[in-house]
Amino acid sequence: EIRALSSLMTWKTALVEIPFGGAKGGIQCDPRRLSEGELNRLTRRFTVNIEHLLGVNRDIPAPDLGTSSQTMAWMMDAFSQIHGHTPGIVTGKPVELGGSVGRDSATGRGAVYVTREAANDLGMDPAGARIAIQGFGQVGSWTARIAGDLGCLVTAVSDVQGGIHNDRGIDITELVRYQAESGTVVGFPGTERITNEELIELDCEILVPAAIDRTIHGENASRVKAMVVVEAANHPVTPEADDILNDRGIKVIPDVLVNAGGVVVSYFEWTQNLYQHQWDMGRVNAELNKIMTRAYQSVRDRVARDNVTHREAAFLIAVERVAHVAEIRGFI
Repeated sequence: EIRALSSLMTWKTALVEIPFGGAKGGIQCDPRRLSEGELNRLTRRFTVNIEHLLGVNRDIPAPDLGTSSQTMAWMMDAFSQIHGHTPGIVTGKPVELGGSVGRDSATGRGAVYVTREAANDLGMDPAGARIAIQGFGQVGSWTARIAGDLGCLVTAVSDVQGGIHNDRGIDITELVRYQAESGTVVGFPGTERITNEELIELDCEILVPAAIDRTIHGENASRVKAMVVVEAANHPVTPEADDILNDRGIKVIPDVLVNAGGVVVSYFEWTQNLYQHQWDMGRVNAELNKIMTRAYQSVRDRVARDNVTHREAAFLIAVERVAHVAEIRGFI
């Protein structure tokens, strides 16, 4: 899985045209079962073991599943104890340690920018469009909040314990508070409880799988009712399901584009560290909007030109860009 994700990062950074390559790493553990002290020691040991691979111009880790800004702070500190103060060695750090404002919301915000463009292409007004979001972690919760700012009607969300639904819309601000207190979205007042599987099949305009992989598969793809599926998670739609959805005329906007907002703002953070300059939130969001919109438009244009799916168009663009650079450098 990590090898697949590292490959995906190569194409993702090429698609959004930022000067990063692709890599992934991980530790086989359940961070929910570890104390903060255990996570601290585990992260520091991991960092020391891979520090020879890291460098501001070589490999810059960023947070992903099971990690946080605190994890990145520990990594930065462990590396800096060996090499001297090096804030640019990781991204997704706390702002106090050189992190970028807007990094925590970047993946969700980028997903919403892409959703907005896809809705417009379908002739759909985002204001009032019903959106169901599977997953209410870092990505899903920010997607819900920012989609609400666009006027989307968030009618369903879920977490690992289950989902909630209200076709008239859910108050996301209050839901965030409720989840912080209770540890789950389940039981939020004014909603009915549903399963994660039922959420996938709800009647809505926009479906955003933002949790784990393979949640839309050959057995349930024929029951998806959304007009567009926006892959905020990595690999949430299996190849079989992808074919079924495309045959049914349901647009699938691929993960390689949708969730690129995180690495884009990681690039912004790395740039800010190099120049020792802090951007404000307005600049971060404006630059992210510009990059995500441009990437979506390049995919949309390729879909129209070559009569391919959005996923095929995204990978065609990314692979061609990497191949072109390899050719002019003399690699091939």
